[in-house]
Amino acid sequence: METVFITGGAGFIGSNLLLYLVPRHPDTCFVNLDKLTYAANLGYLEAIAHAPNYRFEQVDICDLEALRRLFGQYQPQGVIHLAAESHVDRSIESPFAFVETNVMGTLNLLQCAKEAWNGATDGHRFYHISTDEVYGALSLDGTPFRETDRYDPHSPYSASKASSDHFVHAYSDTYGLPVVISHCSNNYGPRQYGEKLIPLVIDRIVHSQPIPVYGTGENIRDWLFVEDHVRAIEAIYLRGKDREVYNIGGEHETTNIALVKRLVGLVDERLGRAEGTSLSLIQFVADRLGHDFRYAIDATKLRTSLGWTPLTSFDEGLRLTVDWYLELSTKK
Repeated sequence: METVFITGGAGFIGSNLLLYLVPRHPDTCFVNLDKLTYAANLGYLEAIAHAPNYRFEQVDICDLEALRRLFGQYQPQGVIHLAAESHVDRSIESPFAFVETNVMGTLNLLQCAKEAWNGATDGHRFYHISTDEVYGALSLDGTPFRETDRYDPHSPYSASKASSDHFVHAYSDTYGLPVVISHCSNNYGPRQYGEKLIPLVIDRIVHSQPIPVYGTGENIRDWLFVEDHVRAIEAIYLRGKDREVYNIGGEHETTNIALVKRLVGLVDERLGRAEGTSLSLIQFVADRLGHDFRYAIDATKLRTSLGWTPLTSFDEGLRLTVDWYLELSTKK
């Protein structure tokens, strides 16, 4: 049975990925490597916890010797690397933690894969999942990010991810490690930790608490439903080409304030409140330091080379997301 390590599998994207892959690929053993930080939740994986092709190992990717032991124990053919510190605000407050996890943790995994595979390339793959934020920011009329765009990170978070990307490329160029990288736009959907924008706004509306919006709320993001992202990950891992980079975008740009107002409408409707009831909760706050104005992804390469396309409209994805969090709130 082939074995694939998935790092950060108890987090937002990782849990959705495992719930998707484990039942679809019964002949592959998926080993979830997760430190179980504040943003992780093994409860999300109850549906597959006892699946014969799923394993969980609690490990910190910054612990090189622990990773070496796991590589020796399982002899994985592949790594899908999702584990990362990812919240920009936290990176501004504590940049060193982001360097430790995102840079050194990635370097440890690369080194372990290099040692374990010992020059073999056939049947092996190190898939590093990155972010569109490494490209910097776009103007209102700027062309969406393409795979060939230069890096221009502005936050400690994006700088740490850019650095980890460079190490992945370096291990490919120097040691011949079979690697692939993808950059995704803003993900949303079920199982996202509550500090991120969409679950935060939903929670604030439910509890009639102030909804903070940075600056004027005119910053623009491209939103990608998490289930569309995990389908892209599957396609890239199975059919992508070594040493290639793929951009994954939801192809729906919207301003932060427009998104917040849409969530207000959806949640108020679900809760049986009069239209516009929670609009008064919106409070504009001091802008984030170094706040990038716009992100947008050009996913043409992924569409044409691997046949992927987002299947979930933004309206449908938001409704699914709101319903999931409202159901979760009733269980608390």
